[in-house]
Amino acid sequence: MKFVLLGLLLTVSGFLSAFQCYDSPDQIEEMHMHKWQILVTEAQLTPKEIEAVHPVFMEYESSVWKLHQQKRDFFKSALKNAKNIKPNYAELNDRYVEYEFKEVQLFRNYHLQLRKLMEPETLFKYYKAERSFKRKLLQDLPGHKPHDNK
Repeated sequence: MKFVLLGLLLTVSGFLSAFQCYDSPDQIEEMHMHKWQILVTEAQLTPKEIEAVHPVFMEYESSVWKLHQQKRDFFKSALKNAKNIKPNYAELNDRYVEYEFKEVQLFRNYHLQLRKLMEPETLFKYYKAERSFKRKLLQDLPGHKPHDNK
């Protein structure tokens, strides 16, 4: 169980470290705008879709960013305290699942809004562009070694 939790915490901290390179609000805003431009281009959004989807996108990004900051702060604090005392693994597990559930709820609400604003094929391209952006962001992390796809 300890190894599972340790692996879980390392995975969470690794993923969250991808976002630590964006420290200032200006850098965060720049990252959101860069992502938005990629989504608009790759999903081939119409001007009408751009106008309708942009506020939904920004609200979702802001909510997810805040949740990731809360998660990062909680686990950073828990790991720091773990150096002095044994962590409460039950609480850590529950909090991890709670954060994951909140993120899924945010995404579900985002999806329900987006499907009213875009055709299914366009929304599929939009989600594909989001996955591509996340993959590229993680690949660009310092020290990341590309996979050999032979």
